Amino acid sequence: MIKEKLAVVNAHDKIIEIRDRDEVHRLALRHRAVHILIFNQKQELFLQKRSHQKDINAGLWDSSAAGHVDAGEDYDNCVIREVSEELGIQLNQQPEFLFKLSPSDENGMEFIKVYRSQHNGPFTLCTEEVDRGQWFSITEISQLVSEDTLPLTSTFKSIWKSFITLSKTY
Repeated sequence: MIKEKLAVVNAHDKIIEIRDRDEVHRLALRHRAVHILIFNQKQELFLQKRSHQKDINAGLWDSSAAGHVDAGEDYDNCVIREVSEELGIQLNQQPEFLFKLSPSDENGMEFIKVYRSQHNGPFTLCTEEVDRGQWFSITEISQLVSEDTLPLTSTFKSIWKSFITLSKTY
């Protein structure tokens, strides 16, 4: 099995070294990730239920697609790769960059760039990554996040709160 290599970054998101993914997580080192929110033409958001085979957040609901930025890769290329790998689609254009979260214990010490795109599906879900997916309205998601009734990743909850705050500024 090939070990996933990640860039370890400093407090300013500058690469300082390359390490194995397992080591980065075990030592809680800062690293990079992407999340994308994919909306359909009805403005519903596609959420994925993470596979029970995943070593982190198994079986929890999360962003439409997400993943680590590999060593030697940038955020923009990573988000395109993750959408292709997890949802089986090719985006027609670079997704819109929304905002960036700083590393915290809550998000696994990841700098996270969050993107937005539109696609109506259908998706071909990668079974090693995703158990299933479902479309939710913005109102439904806000309610699920505030009531904590659906098992959502803590990272997605943070992303959603930031997204809603950002949406109110438009």
